[in-house]
Parts: sequence; structure tokens; C-alpha cells
Amino acid sequence: MPLERAEALRLLAGVPFGRIVFTSRALPAVRPVNHLLLDDTVVIRTHDGAALTAAAVGAEEGVVVAYEADAIDPVTRLGWSVVVTGYARPVTDPDQLARYREVLSPWVAASMDHTVAIRPDLVTGFRLAAEADG
Repeated sequence: MPLERAEALRLLAGVPFGRIVFTSRALPAVRPVNHLLLDDTVVIRTHDGAALTAAAVGAEEGVVVAYEADAIDPVTRLGWSVVVTGYARPVTDPDQLARYREVLSPWVAASMDHTVAIRPDLVTGFRLAAEADG
């Protein structure tokens, strides 16, 4: 069953991690990352050598990405999945950087010196629901 945009973003905000999909050397690349949804913007932190960091910093308009998160029970096979598609841009405003760094701690032990914001231009999602008896 399809999700409305507002519901999809609410669900996305309720989970701590997802997968970012971007282009690296002309091929699709997927990385697991933790995120935060603030002001309808998906925020992630990256490190200096990350392919996404290089792509986003090098593109004036940002780089097109997809961000997917889900919560699916492996036993019941019920849950939901949300995909946000939009432009990922490096965050350069010092006030925004300070705010994002304060509320989003990286999950890995590496130094995450860059912050990337994804504006959700397209939000799709669906709920895996039990079939109605019938």
C-alpha cells in the first residue's frame, strides 16, 4: 500500500539509519549510513575520503542521490520502506554545521568531518501489510 509523503517522512524520521545510493565512477554505489531528518531534509555525515563527499563537493548543484530506509519484520514480513530522491549538497553554513554536528553522531569510529544534506524532491514509500481475508 503506497504511503503519502508526510507519512513516509514521519516513518523515515523514526529510524536511525538507511542506505544512500549515488554514482561512483559511473556506477551505482550504496552505503549504509545513519541519518537525521530535520526540517524535511535528510542529513548525513561523511568522511574526507568518501566517494559521496567527493561527488557532492565537486558538483555546484549537488549530486542526485536516493536515500532508502525501512523497517521490515523478517518473521511476519510486514513493515514499510521509504525512498527519498533528491540532490545531496555539502553543508557549508557554519550555524547549520554546528547544529547538525550537535544532533547527529556518526556510528563509526572514523572522523566524519563533512555534512551532507539531501533535499527530498521525490518521496515514495509503501507499507507491507497483511492480506485482507476474503
